[in-house]
Amino acid sequence: MKNILKNFLIVFFVILMVAGFISLYSEPKEEVEKISIIKLIEEVNNEEVEEIIVENDILNIVLYSGEKQKTKKEGVESLSALFKNLEVSPEKTKKINITIKEESGTSTFVNNILPFLIPFLLIGFFIFFMMRQVQGMNKRAMGFGQTKAKEIKKDGNQKITFKNVAGVKEAKEELFEVVDFLKDSKKFTDLGAKIPKGVLLLGPPGVGKTLLARAVAGEAGVPFFHISGSEFVEMFVGVGASRVRDLFGKAKKNAPSILFIDEIDAVGRRRGSGMGGSHDEREQTLNQILVEMDGFEPHMNVIVIAATNRPDVLDPALLRPGRFDRRVMLDLPDINDRESILKVHVQKKPLEKNVSLREVAERTPGFSGADLENLLNEAAILTVRRNKKKVGNKELLESIEKVLLGPERKSHILGKEEKKITAYHEAGHALVAKMLPNTDPVHKVSIISRGKAAGYTLKLPREDRVFRTKSNFVDELSVFLAGYMAEKLHFGEVTTGATNDLRQATGLAKKLITEFGMAENLPPRTYGAKEEMIFLGREIHEQKDYSEKVAEEIDKEVADFIKNAQKTAEDILVKNKEKLKEIVTTLIKKETIEREEFDKMFK
Repeated sequence: MKNILKNFLIVFFVILMVAGFISLYSEPKEEVEKISIIKLIEEVNNEEVEEIIVENDILNIVLYSGEKQKTKKEGVESLSALFKNLEVSPEKTKKINITIKEESGTSTFVNNILPFLIPFLLIGFFIFFMMRQVQGMNKRAMGFGQTKAKEIKKDGNQKITFKNVAGVKEAKEELFEVVDFLKDSKKFTDLGAKIPKGVLLLGPPGVGKTLLARAVAGEAGVPFFHISGSEFVEMFVGVGASRVRDLFGKAKKNAPSILFIDEIDAVGRRRGSGMGGSHDEREQTLNQILVEMDGFEPHMNVIVIAATNRPDVLDPALLRPGRFDRRVMLDLPDINDRESILKVHVQKKPLEKNVSLREVAERTPGFSGADLENLLNEAAILTVRRNKKKVGNKELLESIEKVLLGPERKSHILGKEEKKITAYHEAGHALVAKMLPNTDPVHKVSIISRGKAAGYTLKLPREDRVFRTKSNFVDELSVFLAGYMAEKLHFGEVTTGATNDLRQATGLAKKLITEFGMAENLPPRTYGAKEEMIFLGREIHEQKDYSEKVAEEIDKEVADFIKNAQKTAEDILVKNKEKLKEIVTTLIKKETIEREEFDKMFK
């Protein structure tokens, strides 16, 4: 419809131009009296005619009185022959100024030729635009199989280097060899060394895989092509493979260069597991990638970098030596890396003098680089809302809770009874977490609603850790059930507020048995095989690899873990009943208890 409207407007504009052109050369016509030849002869005989202007067969008459008249004669008969035939005396004819006006070429064109030419011009314009439209469609059809990869020039303004990437030291060391090869490949080839053709960046979302790939391009100073894995696959057969060929063709022309394929798992999944079988379009695209990376035409100066957070679903042929034969792991940053990342992102944000990025790093275990960037952005927005010029420590700490739990729901005001229930629930969590030796320290207890939670107890680990013991998990189960038990002991019944705690406790107890091998009465093995089912609604499908008798034992073990945790939480709450009331009273009064005040209660 847009193209039709566009063509119609263009044709309409052309018509207006032609009409304006005609009106420009046409003289304005004034009202002139039309008379007969007989009356003209009478006026000539009466000597009333001053001038006669002859234009072809038209006679324009001007009288001595200034009046203008008009008449028409036969085209083949001259004016003198007309006067002679009508017996006008030559003496009276001599007194008249007779002018013969020849028709100009422009007038002939406008009056005679243009009226016939305009329809042909309009038809010609219409055919021209239709042909142009068809050519445009042909061009789009021919370009359908071309790559949509975007190129970042080596002399671009927004150049990113390894200095812009904080943390991931080991990953940068691995990739520096790639940079060194692209800068000077001769010293490698002289020793018979071959740089890896493909580098696969593995890690959870937000750790900086894309940023690291751009840093490699910035350090090497070579053309950098980047594309998403999902951009290869289309509805039409062969388009993905065509785009792969076009992409590698461009990279080879600009060699040395870097290809970056983000989210390669969208196209690089294991073959033969989908509904389409071997004729699946996605599989054809993957086959083409495999051939281009290690086929009959080696490309020494083109390095492929890909990123994914799902390495378990990739096809084995993609991971074999000769293709993606170097894998670079990117983990979540530790406390020192988090501090370095924060320093990078605060460069354009003015901070107050009392701001401690180390304290922010301590309070953000498990945060990725993207989470930390989002945290600082939320802190800056909060600072603007408070009409402050610099970001303070208070805004940073509040933004941590906003990223973790969601924004404060100040409009969600709890009633007096609900506020009391929430206070006992959160006080139970905090008290049991404080009393058990293998839990994380309590940093904050609040009954202010955030996200879907009516209140929350914020616990943060003392240090980053990779491994956790059974004692940690058992004490954590008791903390999960502490809110439930606090409600039950004080009010005699429980509310729906403990639903999420029970769900987390059940999931953790099941993991202890089926994944971690920490059951008392079952052998140390995993239970339940997880298989990828692409054509199902859920990609991960759990399949039982144990008998119904073992399933009963698993259920019994889960119940034992829950009961023991419930008993531990109950004993602590009963033994420290007065301390629980003190925490509840403070929460109802202040709504929030910070770590320092909470620790003073136990001194």
